[in-house]
Amino acid sequence: MKKNIYKIDNSIEKIYMGRNTMFLDMSEFKRVKAKLKGINYNVYYPYKDSEKVIIYTNNLPDVTLFKINTNHILTHPSVLGSIMSLNIDSNYLGDIIIDNNNYYFYIMSDLKNYIKHNLTSIGNIKITLKEIDLRSLENYERKYIEESVIVSSLRIDNVISKIIKTNRENVLSKIKNDEVILNCEILSKNTYILKENDIFSIRRCGKYKYIGNIKSTKKDNYIIKYLKYI
Repeated sequence: MKKNIYKIDNSIEKIYMGRNTMFLDMSEFKRVKAKLKGINYNVYYPYKDSEKVIIYTNNLPDVTLFKINTNHILTHPSVLGSIMSLNIDSNYLGDIIIDNNNYYFYIMSDLKNYIKHNLTSIGNIKITLKEIDLRSLENYERKYIEESVIVSSLRIDNVISKIIKTNRENVLSKIKNDEVILNCEILSKNTYILKENDIFSIRRCGKYKYIGNIKSTKKDNYIIKYLKYI
């Protein structure tokens, strides 16, 4: 929590100094935006549905887009884990995009040379990186798959436990550690009842949109439909 507070305060200070922030997730962006009064600023979205953005005043932030070259299938967690294993500050890292077995990620350009020379594998898979034009993905839109699951209630902790296939204790731990974001806000109450079109993300587990209750079962459970972003 202290780290989050520092990041928010540091981001605000940078804007008042005429500089840009690092990458902010939607929760951080909302908190910074609420405190920026009496100052003009712009928001840099790497692509239409980007989950991480940068606030700047005058000059566009210096960002690099890398494509990962590989013939193997990669996953979002494996890419994220390999990048973070290089001991970089997560604020430097933007979105990771997987699109038809093509893999990309955004990074603040301060670190592009370090990343290019040190990120040589994802897990045990050897890879190479190619810097590509930022405009290559500016019209990219996140894709999703539609899924359904049976739940005993529409409480968010119960739904999450079913979706990511873990017990409620693990879900409660994630909520306690600020790892669940609901509609751009850190989730504080595990008793929240999901409403249609609520969007929530779980750190290292993905992003989801609750569509609604399809029907009830004979045992008074619910069959719900949701979108899983990929």
